[in-house]
Amino acid sequence: MFLFFQENLAEGAVDATAAATPKEETFSIIELILDGGMSSVIIISILFIMLGVALFIYFERTFAIKSASKIDSNFMNQIKDHISNGKLDAALILCGSTDSPVARLIEKGVSRIGKPLEDINKAIENAGTLEVYKLEKNVSVLATIAGAGPMIGFLGTVIGMIIAFQNMANNSGQAEMGELAGGIYTAMTTTVAGLIVGIVAYIGYNHLVVKTDKVVHQMEANAVEFLDLLNEPV
Repeated sequence: MFLFFQENLAEGAVDATAAATPKEETFSIIELILDGGMSSVIIISILFIMLGVALFIYFERTFAIKSASKIDSNFMNQIKDHISNGKLDAALILCGSTDSPVARLIEKGVSRIGKPLEDINKAIENAGTLEVYKLEKNVSVLATIAGAGPMIGFLGTVIGMIIAFQNMANNSGQAEMGELAGGIYTAMTTTVAGLIVGIVAYIGYNHLVVKTDKVVHQMEANAVEFLDLLNEPV
């Protein structure tokens, strides 16, 4: 009897420990979004669309800038030879067959040979401005997403907090803390999503700016080299 009583006490202690141990609850990201209500679903959907747009712009501009930076290292030497020998048509053909911002700048300069140097310089500057505009196409959208993403996410959190406290007010302040906490951390998912979108867009924007600057410097260096060629004594 003593052993039986002791075993029952041990089993009771185990059951009490199991009952006292809180059961861990796991939620998927989708459940957290759906539990936040319609406002959370709409804002998260907007942020996902913004993330998709940001990634598309980043990769499209990355490939475009990479293609624009490629130029034959012997390109300027060939241009010098053609101009020195008076073969302007051959220089124009070479520029036309080379698909790069540098080639288009030099082509604009070659087509103005014979006019005052100031006019040639102005033509190259105008062509350079146009090429920079092409390189920076849609990059401003990436900057906008980087700034707007976190703010939209924070808006979703504020709306979720308002709804949570409104429910508590409707229940005369007697809402359970578990329900209140659940509503709050569900609303916080929009802030997390907004920060992710903002961080990705911000990093992508700065990377594109750096790569664009390298191409612009390449264009300036070749334009100066071309103008120096025209200034050389015959």
